[in-house]
Amino acid sequence: MCKQWTGQAPVSYESSHAQERKRNSKQQYSSGYSLQRILALSRPKESKQIWLTSFGPNLRWGHQDMMWPLPKAALHKRPTQRLMELTKPKRNFQLNTLKVNRPEFVYSCGRNSQIWEVGRSALESRASERVLQLALPKNPPKEYKEDRLQHQYSCGRVSPIWNVPIRAQTCKERPRTAELAKSKRPHPEYVPNSEVMTTINPTALKAYCTMRVSDLARPKSRGERPFIDSRSPEESIWKVSMPARSATASPRVMEMAKFKGYADGYVANRSVQWPVSRATRRALATPRQEQLSAPIVRASMDHVQFNPDAFLVSEAAKKARCTPRLEELSHPIQR
Repeated sequence: MCKQWTGQAPVSYESSHAQERKRNSKQQYSSGYSLQRILALSRPKESKQIWLTSFGPNLRWGHQDMMWPLPKAALHKRPTQRLMELTKPKRNFQLNTLKVNRPEFVYSCGRNSQIWEVGRSALESRASERVLQLALPKNPPKEYKEDRLQHQYSCGRVSPIWNVPIRAQTCKERPRTAELAKSKRPHPEYVPNSEVMTTINPTALKAYCTMRVSDLARPKSRGERPFIDSRSPEESIWKVSMPARSATASPRVMEMAKFKGYADGYVANRSVQWPVSRATRRALATPRQEQLSAPIVRASMDHVQFNPDAFLVSEAAKKARCTPRLEELSHPIQR
């Protein structure tokens, strides 16, 4: 029998389970359904991911509770002079001075018509000839011909882009025009998406679940942690019976437990490191090997660029004649 610790006294899980089953069955047969079961199923499923990622106290986000409880001594303790000095706000050096920034609403979406206030002398003053000349819009060239009015394509355009004549408005519809105006039909085998809310049959709404279904729908009772605290660490999660502990495997089980062997002729991979013989360590290279291992020594560019004979063409190269194939390849492609 499994027992669960509730904080006060050990309670038998099977006895409480049987009492709840009887209570639900009485209410189920009296009204046709169990209200407590519906409320239990309507609760959202809790995420167990926090069990695997946190090892401290079980915290829930969304409130202002402290992670660790504060002692009463810390609540009644007075701050030091240094803490009181650090809690003072930063001083605003622009107060009571002429260098005060403009209010925030000047640069926000709710600003007035002008960004900052304009003086009366500026409002009553008259613009000079130069200012009036600069305020004139740019004139288009003489060869420019306006196709359509610009306001028709702006935000304040009228409903039609251009004027429709009365004959076009009163003309009869052609069969070809009506055929082209039809929307494209879907494929004959096209199946539309199912609705989000499915309609439930009235008989299914009035039906009540059996005792077996209610037993299977009941969630498994677990603790607040992903481990069992009611046992010692050496015990197994599931109890193993004594006959299972003392049972011996059959010959068939022993045969099936054997690992798969290697095929005939299998050769394992050669190790990365292998020992080098002493004769190889004491061997001396031949003169030919030393000659081949010597690097090619070329002159540096500092000496080549000062060589006056670096780009001289030999006499044999001057008197050489190209082959017919080279002469054929040297002709440009005619397009």
